[in-house]
Amino acid sequence: MATAQEYFEALVEGNQDMVKTYIGDDLNVGTPPLKILNTGLIPGMEMVGQKFRDAEIYIPEVLMAARAMHAGLDLLKPKLMETGAKPAGKIVIGTVKGDLHDIGKNLVAMMFEGLGFQVIDMGVDVPTEKFEEVIKAQKPDILALSSLLTTTMLEMKSTIQFLKKRGVLDDVKTIVGGAPVTQEFADEIEADAYGKDAVSGAEKAKELLGIT
Repeated sequence: MATAQEYFEALVEGNQDMVKTYIGDDLNVGTPPLKILNTGLIPGMEMVGQKFRDAEIYIPEVLMAARAMHAGLDLLKPKLMETGAKPAGKIVIGTVKGDLHDIGKNLVAMMFEGLGFQVIDMGVDVPTEKFEEVIKAQKPDILALSSLLTTTMLEMKSTIQFLKKRGVLDDVKTIVGGAPVTQEFADEIEADAYGKDAVSGAEKAKELLGIT
């Protein structure tokens, strides 16, 4: 089986073909899909996150790694479903109403998937009522909200307030992030966690659900 280091090297180079080759070879020799995910792909992506935190790589490399990881997951997911493997948790993510930015949100969503979460991506410009509808239907563990404009930070606040008043978040943790968002703002709007970037956001999700 390919090692976590080998997966990391392919990921950080954005080498989608190599990632898929490793997964295909591992599957062909009978390696369980869950083992490939938990001892290869996820640790490899965690190494990418550590390099980013250490300022040894930057957002473009993380984005390339996330895309390569996503390509690998597309190959691995059907096999995981066949084995009945359960995701680490379920996350609903979206950019709040009035905000059309999606690059950061997309990167966070890919990082979530890379760490084994099931992700329901609601896209951009999402009305509060739509969040309520999807949360009630999907029963996620976490709601992740993104805002890239100072003008839509207030929409993030009103979304959380509305959903809390409706009791929709009683069993759902919240993570917020985006360029203008700060830890202070996250505390002010009573979010459960703040993700400074895609890597920290994904790690916060694990922390909220007690995943080591």
